[in-house]
Order: sequence, then C-alpha cells, then structure tokens
Amino acid sequence: MTQVLTIARLTILEASRRKLLLALGILTVVVIVLTSWGFSRLPTMSGVTPAEVRLASSQLTILVAFMFSGVLALGSTLVAAPSIASDIESGIALAILPRPIRRSQLLMGKWLGLAVLVGIYAAGSGLLELLGIWLATGYTPPNPVAALTFVAAEGIVLMTLALLLSTRLAPMTGGVIALVLFFVAWIGGIALAIGQTFANDTIINIGVGSRLLIPTDGLWHGAIFYLEPTDFLAAARAAGRARAGNPFFADQPPPAIYVGWVIAWLAGLLALANVSFARRDL
Repeated sequence: MTQVLTIARLTILEASRRKLLLALGILTVVVIVLTSWGFSRLPTMSGVTPAEVRLASSQLTILVAFMFSGVLALGSTLVAAPSIASDIESGIALAILPRPIRRSQLLMGKWLGLAVLVGIYAAGSGLLELLGIWLATGYTPPNPVAALTFVAAEGIVLMTLALLLSTRLAPMTGGVIALVLFFVAWIGGIALAIGQTFANDTIINIGVGSRLLIPTDGLWHGAIFYLEPTDFLAAARAAGRARAGNPFFADQPPPAIYVGWVIAWLAGLLALANVSFARRDL
C-alpha cells in the first residue's frame, strides 16, 4: 500500500508540472469569470421576473455543467492515455519495475493519483462556477454536492477506460478511442430517451446497452437531476413528449442498482487493466 500511495503522489506531482494542467486551470478561471458575468446580465434584462431569472439560471447552469463535464472528459483522457504507454515507450517502466514494485502497484498508484486530480478539478471548478452563479443571480441548484459527485465520477470512468487502453495502445490511439466512446454513449442516452418516450423496444435496448457499456451518460443524467429545481421537474414531467430526447433533462436519479453497476464496472476495468499490463512486454 505504501508503494501505491508513493506512486500516486509522484503521479500528481508529475501531472502538476505539465503545461496542460496549467493551461486548463487558467482557461477554467477565465471561463468561470465570463460565464458569471453572463449570468449577472439575466436580472438586468427588461421585463424579466425573478421566477424567469431562476428558470433561466437553472437551465444555463446545466449547460455550463455539460461544458465542464466535456472539459473534464477531455482532460482526464489526455492525462490518462499516455500514463502507462509513455512509460513503456521511454523505458521508465523497465527501469522501475525490476525494483520491489509490482506492475499492479504501479498501475493502481497511477490510477489513484489521476482519480484525485479528476476529483480536485471537478470539485474546484464546479464550486467556483456555482459560487459565481450565486453571486450573479442568487440561484443555487437543489443538490450541488451530489451533482458534482456524479460529474467527477464521469471523469473517473473515462480516465479508467483511457488507462486500460494505455496498457496496450499508443497514447494518441487510446485517447481518441476513449473520447469517441464518450460521445457514442452520449448519443446512446439520447436514443434511450426517445425510445422510452415512443415505447420502441429496439431503440430502448440500444440505449440501455450503451449506458451499461460506457456509463458516462448515465452519470451525466444523475448530475442533471440534482441540478434541476423541483418545480421545473414537475412542469417538465407534465409536458410529456415535449422532453423526448433532450440530453439536458433527467426526470429521476440513477437507481441504486445502476450506481452499483458503475462501481462494479470500474472494478472490472481496473482488474482487466492489471491483467493487460501484467502480460505486456516491456
């Protein structure tokens, strides 16, 4: 366990020195400032009631959350895809592993370090953005902690997938595959909503299959649910088919069995990554 924690700490230190994270941090702050300024314009619009400002703020908050979830997906993929592959290509892994460090310890240490980075970014950027929205409009989502937890879990899922691919593929190849699967899962979520609205079993099965295979979209809809005001949820449910296929609406949180599936999915992918790395020629 000591070796895993040491590798995790070194992974965080190594990633913090990369210009990618510095650029991401600066751009995030710039985006937060700009979006907060944009939210501050809502109450100043002529003829807008406080209820309309609240409704607009809630929907724009979900759009901003989607932007940050996309940035988190891209960032987690970019830092995880070269994590193992680059060490193998550069010979660092060959120099480290003959020491009393097992391959599983190296991989789990990198995963833990990257997971901490993903969680820090999700929590830090999300709380700063929500603070800016609150200062600008006075609006706060119903359950921001749960929403940010689901966004962070989405990033960790994609990071884990990219780490698995890193044990076998070049960084560019693994990163592209992970991002493509991320967007495929998002499209699958839209298909699931349409299938459920029109009671089409074929489309429903496709959507459910994509959500089980790559659970990022299911987690994203969990984040959406906890960002939506209760009164908006009630009105949206009454609208019926008007909400069909909307990727920015969720009428219920992910069930406990699905959360359990995501945990099992992560454990399975980590086990598969360990097996793949153990059998990889250095």
